[in-house]
Amino acid sequence: MTEFGTEIGAGVDETGRLVRDQAGFLLQRDLGGSFRLILLRVPVDHVEKRVRVQGYYAGDGIVEVEGVAAA
Repeated sequence: MTEFGTEIGAGVDETGRLVRDQAGFLLQRDLGGSFRLILLRVPVDHVEKRVRVQGYYAGDGIVEVEGVAAA
């Protein structure tokens, strides 16, 4: 288990605010804390908005994203 209570490889389905920084994208989680996101596509329409992120936990607070949608 990690500091987020998520095992590496576990599915992630979370909502929060999508934020862009110099290193890429973060999800500021509704449940508190944040995930660094690995995205194949840049979700420019969703930046600074509340979103739902689905993907897999990669460890160290990183999520490999399969989808981003408006929450």
